[in-house]
Amino acid sequence: MTETGGRRTPALLAGRARRWLRVLRDDLCTVRADPLPASVWLRWLPHGLLWLAAFGVSLGGVAQLKDGGHLASGAAFPIGLAQGAAIGLALWRPVLGWWLSMAGTVVGAVAVHGHLTDVRGETFPWPWTGAGVVAHLLVLLLLALRVRTRVSVEALALTALATYLLEGVWGGGTHTPTGVVAVVLSAVVVVLGAALRGRREARAELVEQTTLTSEERARRTLLEERSRIARELHDVVAHHMSVISIQAQVAPHLVEHPPPELVENLTGIRHNALEALTELRRVLGVLRSENPEDPYGLGDPGTGAAPDAPQPTLDRLDALIENTRAAGLDVTIGVKGRARPYAPGAELSAYRIVQEALSNALRHAPGSRVRVEVAHLPGGLRLAVTNSRPLQPVPPSPGAGHGLLGMRERATMLGGTVTAAGTPDGGFTVSAFLPGDGARPAHIPLPEPPTTGERTR
Repeated sequence: MTETGGRRTPALLAGRARRWLRVLRDDLCTVRADPLPASVWLRWLPHGLLWLAAFGVSLGGVAQLKDGGHLASGAAFPIGLAQGAAIGLALWRPVLGWWLSMAGTVVGAVAVHGHLTDVRGETFPWPWTGAGVVAHLLVLLLLALRVRTRVSVEALALTALATYLLEGVWGGGTHTPTGVVAVVLSAVVVVLGAALRGRREARAELVEQTTLTSEERARRTLLEERSRIARELHDVVAHHMSVISIQAQVAPHLVEHPPPELVENLTGIRHNALEALTELRRVLGVLRSENPEDPYGLGDPGTGAAPDAPQPTLDRLDALIENTRAAGLDVTIGVKGRARPYAPGAELSAYRIVQEALSNALRHAPGSRVRVEVAHLPGGLRLAVTNSRPLQPVPPSPGAGHGLLGMRERATMLGGTVTAAGTPDGGFTVSAFLPGDGARPAHIPLPEPPTTGERTR
């Protein structure tokens, strides 16, 4: 070894020792509160049992130190009380409770050391008394349940070191050695506590990840539903923009000798309408590119839905109901009031709400009777789809379970409402109201994603 290397090695070892001492100081020299939480199933029963054990340890420790250790009451009582109090203190401050347990054990071992040879033929458990071992095991378990594994291992190492110094280095007279048993049991308790703590943290992390996944799935479904609605409403908007463009082009020919200003304004209107229509098609092209086989998101991949197919309206409700009957569902329809034209967006949303409600009934209530009610009111359109109790076993549904989310999105976009609830006879009903003009008032905000606890179908 070179001279430089010889000088560097002690300095390196000293630096590592200082780092380890800092780690021990940070881990074990703390009074930070870390209360033991209540049990999920047993509530506060474990806390009560631990306090009962602390009381028993104090009584047993005092009696053992007085009778077998030949200590006076004035010395035996505080040592036994410290060993029992360490358990109660570890419920709130596990590191401080461990220090108190260690101090009680060391002080008790030192106090009894001079009396080990007083009575020949009698052997006293030393350096760990029976009560001291029980108290220290409980304290180590509480410590390992609530601190990092490294801190538990450090506490175990210091416990073994103190035991070795007392029993192996200092020694004593006639006694029953308990150091090996105490250290082995302490190691078992630390391993058990660390395993339980790791299992609890893994379960908590799993619950957190499951919650985040559910919330993310709800948000993703919300965005997908809004994208689907946007794709469908594109045709409605594009139709109006096309009509505006054509009317602006034809209007100058309907007037003999139109003023140049009128022609210029109408030309600008047509130009702006064409530009808006182009931008709409460009945006829709981006949305459709996510699923070219199903550009409107209305069916399973491979359906080949035509991008220029007309959007459905209330006139196609009869065909929808006939298709549902062909699928095996008993459906009846009732219409109240006089039909009148609605905004295209309102008719499209009404059709989709009824379609989704019938799909839910087909999936979740096989064999039931379904009643579709359409009421034309002065202020708008009211829809109700009610199914009776299912007569057949309900198969597991592969869907995302967010059908009601799409209904609410459509209704809220138009300033309407959607409610869904069970019926007294075990069925389910979906009710919706859509304003006749199909315009969402400015004071009605868009809905937020549902919480994970909300019932969906």
